[in-house]
Amino acid sequence: MALTESNMLPLGTQAPDFNLPDTISGKNLSFQDVKSDVATVVMFICNHCPYVIHINEGLVALVEEYKELGVTFVAISSNDIVNYPQDAPDKMTTHAKVANYNFPYLYDETQDVAKAYDAACTPDFYIFNGTDKLVYRGQLDGSRPGSDKPVTGEDLRNALDAVLVGRPVTALQRPSAGCGIKWKK
Repeated sequence: MALTESNMLPLGTQAPDFNLPDTISGKNLSFQDVKSDVATVVMFICNHCPYVIHINEGLVALVEEYKELGVTFVAISSNDIVNYPQDAPDKMTTHAKVANYNFPYLYDETQDVAKAYDAACTPDFYIFNGTDKLVYRGQLDGSRPGSDKPVTGEDLRNALDAVLVGRPVTALQRPSAGCGIKWKK
């Protein structure tokens, strides 16, 4: 598999809306349904990517910590399930339970939402402030499968901490890297 980096959607972009099925609750959810007046984190992930699997435990812990501070989180899988059936919605439901996901896990069948966010890889992270403007896009941290770096969530944490205290998020943002989104042909 080829390593793919984030496209880095321009900072200040208004959060693209969506209305997608949540594979955990069975309800359709929009950005407005999941957004927070503090900060909203939109994550593009999938079930099978080793880069996502590598961060799952640390991501769940980070989400638990920041949810208590008013930050909301939502994950979206946009992979083509014809060629990657392991990312199908029923498998997403099972994976979310096994991985203890404490956030909605939405399925983007048309891939329109991934395109609207200019998402390129899994995992790919976006933080929107209380007025739904993009203030961070990029990596969770510098850890990758096979690296000796622990999963800390450092980059995402630093950005969220800045938002929480009303400080600007640093413009020095590193792209995420992982499996490319599996686009339909």
